[in-house]
Amino acid sequence: MRRTAAKPKRQALRGAVDLFGAQPTSCPSVTEEMFLEAAEYGNIPEVGRMLEELPHINCVNYMGQNALQLAVANEHLEVAKLLLKKKELKRIGDALLLAISRGYVRIVEAILTHEAFADGGRLTDSPGQTHDDFFSYDENSTRFSADITPVILAAHCQEYEIVHMLFVRGARIQRPHDYLCQCGPCSEQQRRDSFSHSQSRINAYKGLASPAYLCLSGEDPVMEALELSNELAVLANTEKEFKNDYKKLSMQCKDFVVGLLDLCRNTEEVEAVLNGESPAHLGTVCRQNLIRLKLAIKYEVKKDQFVAHPNCQQQLLSIWYENLSGIRQQSMAVKVLLVLAMAVGLPVLALIHWIAPTSKVGKLMCGPFVKFVAHAASFWMFLSLLVLNAADRFAGTSLLPNMTTRDYPSQVFRMKTTPFSWMEILMISWIIGKIWEECKDIWLHDVREYISEPWNLLDFSILAIFLSSFMARFMAFWHANAAQNYVDQHHESLSNLTLPSEVEYFQLARVHWMPSDPQLISEGLYAIAVVLSFSRIAYILPANERFGPLQISLGRTVKDIFKFMVIFITVFVAFMVGMFNLYSYYLGAKHNNAFTTVEESFKTLFWAIFGLSEVKSVVININHKFIENIGYVLYGVYNIIMVIVLLNMLIAMFNSSFQEIEDDADVEWKFARAKLWFSYFKQGSILPVPFNLIPSPKAVLSIAQGIWEYLWESEKSAENSYEEMELRTLKGKLSVCSTRHQKIMNCLVKRFILKAQTDKENSEGNEAELKKIKQDISSLRYELLERRNRDQKTTAELLQELREVLQEEQKQEQKHGLHAHL
Repeated sequence: MRRTAAKPKRQALRGAVDLFGAQPTSCPSVTEEMFLEAAEYGNIPEVGRMLEELPHINCVNYMGQNALQLAVANEHLEVAKLLLKKKELKRIGDALLLAISRGYVRIVEAILTHEAFADGGRLTDSPGQTHDDFFSYDENSTRFSADITPVILAAHCQEYEIVHMLFVRGARIQRPHDYLCQCGPCSEQQRRDSFSHSQSRINAYKGLASPAYLCLSGEDPVMEALELSNELAVLANTEKEFKNDYKKLSMQCKDFVVGLLDLCRNTEEVEAVLNGESPAHLGTVCRQNLIRLKLAIKYEVKKDQFVAHPNCQQQLLSIWYENLSGIRQQSMAVKVLLVLAMAVGLPVLALIHWIAPTSKVGKLMCGPFVKFVAHAASFWMFLSLLVLNAADRFAGTSLLPNMTTRDYPSQVFRMKTTPFSWMEILMISWIIGKIWEECKDIWLHDVREYISEPWNLLDFSILAIFLSSFMARFMAFWHANAAQNYVDQHHESLSNLTLPSEVEYFQLARVHWMPSDPQLISEGLYAIAVVLSFSRIAYILPANERFGPLQISLGRTVKDIFKFMVIFITVFVAFMVGMFNLYSYYLGAKHNNAFTTVEESFKTLFWAIFGLSEVKSVVININHKFIENIGYVLYGVYNIIMVIVLLNMLIAMFNSSFQEIEDDADVEWKFARAKLWFSYFKQGSILPVPFNLIPSPKAVLSIAQGIWEYLWESEKSAENSYEEMELRTLKGKLSVCSTRHQKIMNCLVKRFILKAQTDKENSEGNEAELKKIKQDISSLRYELLERRNRDQKTTAELLQELREVLQEEQKQEQKHGLHAHL
């Protein structure tokens, strides 16, 4: 003991965290120093001997570390086990957290066997929640945060085995409340220390987003990771001050999902990741459910290549060409001819599906690829009607009445312009069919989901504008027809008289129509709808690899324009109001009417952006040079700001967005294509517009069956019993499906954990092994010293016994010699 105490002290394997871990305490006695040093160096015999001699010893060094902490810090498992035999052991929570932070699995396992963790309640405690000797936390402690629990720390350190140990004992990470939560604990903590409150939320989310926790926390880690990723992305936009932290955690969840998908080895495992509890053996409808993929598209999990992952894309491709698997191996020319043949034969295919939906051709129409071709062909036919209708306008009515012709003398002039042509009637049927399709889409899916899709909003706008246009056109036709009926009824009596004003108005040429005329409104709305209809072509562009990135870049530039409009409108309105205030008093005294009214100010400044406004717009015909000079300055500054600064900034934004898409063109295109494909995987209208307006025999029979069941309750109850049997059968299948899905996910999780542990071991290299060898050598050294001391003691005892035996023999010999002498 004296030799051990005489050795120079060292702080073995201590870092900055240990050096400043606690407040300085009073100096320990010589015996306590020997006890702490023995625990630090792994002197197992000495620790055991002192614990027997001093069973209630409980001391700390000058940094506040007790013997258990020193043993844990130096990874002395046997010493820790000896110390854990003490019933009254202080600061065991610190030792547990320290062992978890160092990744000492066996020591953690030994500590958890202590009676302090018998009920498992202590595992949910953190240093800031306890006021006893379980933790040594104080406000100035820098070792661990006040809100860190063992399971949170284990999740932070990616210790899979330790997380599993804690899970078995019931430890869980409590999900933080909503950011706007106003409950008592949240309000109190926010009021007391808002920064600590935010840090505790981040630490909890770091644990929840840890792959170690996601693997072991739930039965469906993919769904949990996707939902948590979206929650963290929302928090990144809510708590701006911690935006980067939350974004990093959100990306970590996405990496976890991608890692699971990357470990799939067959189609069934890929479907289990994408579909959830709906593997392939339950049929086509389940395979096209793709709940997880739907969430991934909704949450835009594309940067980590989940949607663009080869496994995911291969699965999507197999579903896309369902019932047409042979077309994938054909050349591009064969594919183009097949698409043209399906487009031309669309009426025949629609008729066959309408008559026999369960036939081979009828089922072919249900395939996503054929549905895409059919709907695209229908849309192109609608665009062709728009073009043909525009071409038919070349022979339309002129502005002047003497250049128009009438079918008969008493025909009202407006009856030549307001009636609907056969092409317009076909267009109306297409619009009605599209409205019916959109109504079915809203009925089958959530309204919020429908509104969240920009293309649906564009379709709604197109349909609303077309419907308004045709309604205004119908109103104009209604009034014109009423005027024509009046003329036909009073033709003979009014031959020499003038017509009433409300009837004579419909004889006037276009130049005399009122600005609010329904036909003028109809034509204006129709022009807007035509432009929007052609812009709808961009929806199908992602199907092609060359046009897809261009469409994505175009969409990104539209977003840039909306962001740019905030600054643009501010500057534009400022100069428009200023120039109007400057020149509003000079109406008639200027070179032109620019800036004299609000309307003229808007026109002049708007066209000045494109260089179509004159510099003379600021010139005044009278001698007010000061006002004129101010106008020159303002107009010049406006052109500098708008043309040189803002427009070039907008061009730079366009260039940045385009370059961003080009740098990641493959991922962006595959994500957009998957989003397009997924819209045709959904259940909905199979027949394209306007064929969907014709009720199918199946729909008629369903309606008739519903009426029959309503009239006859007995048959309805029998049918209900049959449906209940089918429902029970389906539930049984789903139960088997859930069990199979759970097995697949467990297998993927095991692979993920093995891969993570292998990567960790490879990254640590030989440093961890060398560290462990040093600790073993240190413990072995003291064991050898103890054995040597024990052997020396035994030898000394034997020598003493031998010496005593020799002395006894000498005494006996002396006695015998004395007797002989006598």
